[in-house]
Amino acid sequence: MALPWGGIVGQDEIDAYDAAGFGRPQGMGKRPALLIIDVQYRTVGTRREPFWEAIKEFKTACGEVGWQAVDHIRPLLGLFREKGLPVLYPYVAPKESFDVGRLAEKVPALMTVAAKGYEFVPEVAPVEGDVLLPKKHPSAFFGTPLVSYLIDLGVDSLVFTGCTTSGCVRGSVVDAFAYNFRCTVPIECVYDRSRTSHAVNLFDMAAKYADVKSVAEVMAQIRALQPA
Repeated sequence: MALPWGGIVGQDEIDAYDAAGFGRPQGMGKRPALLIIDVQYRTVGTRREPFWEAIKEFKTACGEVGWQAVDHIRPLLGLFREKGLPVLYPYVAPKESFDVGRLAEKVPALMTVAAKGYEFVPEVAPVEGDVLLPKKHPSAFFGTPLVSYLIDLGVDSLVFTGCTTSGCVRGSVVDAFAYNFRCTVPIECVYDRSRTSHAVNLFDMAAKYADVKSVAEVMAQIRALQPA
């Protein structure tokens, strides 16, 4: 598949990264877990609509690109369930008055999302046995017991899906990398309201922190895993 940063990141910049030795593949471990980050109505809308329509319902919605990602997350999630591999849901918990902080100052709309917005999108919603992880900040690791869950589950690598590519996904990938987890980002399974931010952050994660590849390639890796 065509890489999303093609035509956005200049070839001279790509060559500079290659010359410096960035972007070597990490591979996947023996027991990956799937993270589905913030795939709630607040980030896609309750209907499949373009961005400018979706934000009339929820200011935080990304619109149709979010629903397109849901379509790709769904079979990946099904494969993880079939393989008996862990699935975890870092998600934005409803905001309280005391949650006002630096992020809410930057994006006041975060404080006014209707209750419906916090519901999980049914197509990829959690089931009994999945780990639910409410969070207050972009990274799924900040201020949460995520590492404890991953250790308990025997996880050695993480597959990241959800949104936004430039925000919560990237923040979580960087922290996971710092904890020495192998990180994979399936391109079609992450989304952002900005095509440019989406592309540039995928490029940068591919160079430094994660294997960024098509969901078909990721699913092939999962299928090839030997039973524990």
